[in-house]
Amino acid sequence: MKRIAIAAAVVLAVGVLAWWIARPQPIAVEMVEAEKGPVAATVANTRAGTVDACRRAGLSPAQGGQIARLPVAEGDRVETGDLLLELWNEDLKAQLGLTQRDAAAARSRANEACIVAANADREANRLMRLHEQKLASEEAAEQAEANARSKEAACQAARDAAQARAAQVEVVQAQIERTRLVAPFAGVIAEINGEVGEFVTPSPVGIPTPPTVDLIDASCLYISAPIDEVDAPRIRAGMPARISLDAFPDRTFAGHVRRVAPYVLDVEKQARTVEVEAQFEHPESGGLLPGYSADVEIILDEREDVVRVPTSVILPGNRVFVYDERTSRVVAREIEPGISNWEHTQVLNGLQPGNRVVRSVDREGVSEGALVRPE
Repeated sequence: MKRIAIAAAVVLAVGVLAWWIARPQPIAVEMVEAEKGPVAATVANTRAGTVDACRRAGLSPAQGGQIARLPVAEGDRVETGDLLLELWNEDLKAQLGLTQRDAAAARSRANEACIVAANADREANRLMRLHEQKLASEEAAEQAEANARSKEAACQAARDAAQARAAQVEVVQAQIERTRLVAPFAGVIAEINGEVGEFVTPSPVGIPTPPTVDLIDASCLYISAPIDEVDAPRIRAGMPARISLDAFPDRTFAGHVRRVAPYVLDVEKQARTVEVEAQFEHPESGGLLPGYSADVEIILDEREDVVRVPTSVILPGNRVFVYDERTSRVVAREIEPGISNWEHTQVLNGLQPGNRVVRSVDREGVSEGALVRPE
């Protein structure tokens, strides 16, 4: 009997050892807790957009010539009407002085002619009174009246000539203005293509050339980016947006949709997009510059203080793997999702704050009933 008991004990020990060796090993998985927080339903651009200024002007003189004055430099801030560039125009300034003197002389001649006309009118009136008193002949009175009308016409002609001379002054002044480049709005000089002494020429028709001065109004910046045509019908002007830039990877900027293009772009074979513009709320903060690449998330709907989980943990059929702490096994549970984005999804039913959910759902062996251990 003793030998039988020993043999049985050995067999049992070997069986327990075999089971211990062959037992299933728990799978190390990453966990995340369901929590309360904000969730926003968003749509994002399909391709990186570009930051641009609401007002940006490539300016060049209206006519060609040699640069005589360039009082600004790249990076300077200018106000509306400030002089940016002036071409050599000494000949026009001399011509302006000449036409101003001609205009002054014409005004003097007009004054002289009108004084003579007034005197002739008085003389005609005097002779008419004398004629009525039978003290002057009718012929003399008529001749004086005709002379008065002639002098009045000469006065009017002189006045018209003076106005023509004044108009000629305005013509020369306009020609001088065509040699001057002024700021149409307040902004920052982004680029200057030219130096004092160099010649600039207007762009030939149909052949674009770089502007002489590139002026940017940095007080208003926006991003223009394509949105998939499927998402476009839900977007309206005025919707809030979050803008992120590669130049500032740890920050987001508040904005709003300012324009949704009224047409669809067929950029690639099967990729149809709609251009959307989102304007920065505070462009003066953070060193934003036109030309940066940027992405935009347009907020369609937003909820505060709701139960949420990472969107990546949700499986097809709106299921999640919940960790059962009593058995250390995975339990599949169906949830009712609410609004969502690429980061978080609202949970209306099926989970409570604090429930631990498996994040690494794509790890080998993770399935319903699998034995797991948290990493």
